[in-house]
Amino acid sequence: MDHFLYKDGALFAEDVPVAEIAAQVGTPFYCYSTATLERHFRLFDEALDGTEHLVCYAMKAASNQAILKTLAALGAGMDVVSGGEYARAKAAGVPGDRIVFSGVGKTRDEIREALTGGIRQFNVESEPEMAVINAVALELGVKAPITVRVNPDVDAKTHAKIATGKSENKFGIPISRARDVYAHAASLPGLEVVGIDVHIGSQLTELEPFRLAYQKVAELTEALRADGHNIKRLDLGGGLGIPYERSNSAPPLPIEYGAMIKDTLGHLGCEIEIEPGRLIAGNAGIMVSKVIYVKEGEDRQFMIIDGAMNDLIRPAMYDAHHDIIPVVEPAPGEEPARYDIVGPVCETGDTFAKGRVMSTVKADDLVAFRSAGAYGAVMASEYNTRPLIPEVLVKDDQFAVIRRRPTFDEMINRDTIPEWL
Repeated sequence: MDHFLYKDGALFAEDVPVAEIAAQVGTPFYCYSTATLERHFRLFDEALDGTEHLVCYAMKAASNQAILKTLAALGAGMDVVSGGEYARAKAAGVPGDRIVFSGVGKTRDEIREALTGGIRQFNVESEPEMAVINAVALELGVKAPITVRVNPDVDAKTHAKIATGKSENKFGIPISRARDVYAHAASLPGLEVVGIDVHIGSQLTELEPFRLAYQKVAELTEALRADGHNIKRLDLGGGLGIPYERSNSAPPLPIEYGAMIKDTLGHLGCEIEIEPGRLIAGNAGIMVSKVIYVKEGEDRQFMIIDGAMNDLIRPAMYDAHHDIIPVVEPAPGEEPARYDIVGPVCETGDTFAKGRVMSTVKADDLVAFRSAGAYGAVMASEYNTRPLIPEVLVKDDQFAVIRRRPTFDEMINRDTIPEWL
């Protein structure tokens, strides 16, 4: 469920007409619903009722500070994958003991920043990284809390570019080597082993891959405890999918996911961490764009909009489907049309949909891309010197611009011309 609904023939974000936002902010723009963000977080939190747990929002999905503060106020932790995300989380008021640092390429400076500013744990991806964390911790005179990310070699049955738990993926340490790696970690004086980390991929639409991975984690937990390690925390990553496409069968609900976690891992008495991002933010956001032209091609119609692949790259990168709807609700019985929906960027890849059947549109009509709250604004670029588009947050009957559109002068003036030119 989200809070983008038609009322009296017009699309609303909660209690704000989307067309009103467009009139004041201009198009294209991203719009997020506070009510949807809060509801989705609570679904995960409630799914783990009865267990010691922390829901760490995966910031890479959508990292505007207004979103972070909204979730942090509900008790969310943060999963960060860079020094910049760590700084964003801290700036949003998230305490260090609720920040988990993931990622395969943590630098010495990032590790020092987190150890100085406070960190719940590092999810360690390799033995060379472990050695660097140990060295930095000893320099600072502290102990670094770590889990080791194990790669369980489980097929997540998702898009190849967002699968992370197979043996050929770059993430983690082979689970077959885990006991040796943990023994090495325990020998390093700057480290405190606190648990195990696993994450097998994104946009999973069935529970079985999770179950297989978590069963392996349960077996590993018992083996490591037998070896003398104090495994008290299990970081299970994220990855539960959202229904991007109406024709798809619905992915499992958070309550079903939580029940499966309790079934496979509940007997271990460990604190559970999960790191959802997409399912919290994805359907909490839309991208709104304006039709520039409707162009007749040889055998098709093109709907050319002012949003482009640099604003929302998922269709170009992942062949991702987004429902695209008019901001003015079609009249009953209105004859639909078929469009290739494209942007103005000078790339054939700047295509959002081919042969999409929807209500007839004309120049200046507004359309909304559903399920655009995750991996939308955060992956945007200024390709073709197109400004990053505004982000807007709605709460009840009010809205605020939480990232404004830069001017061309601001963009151009970031360049520095060498004195010899």
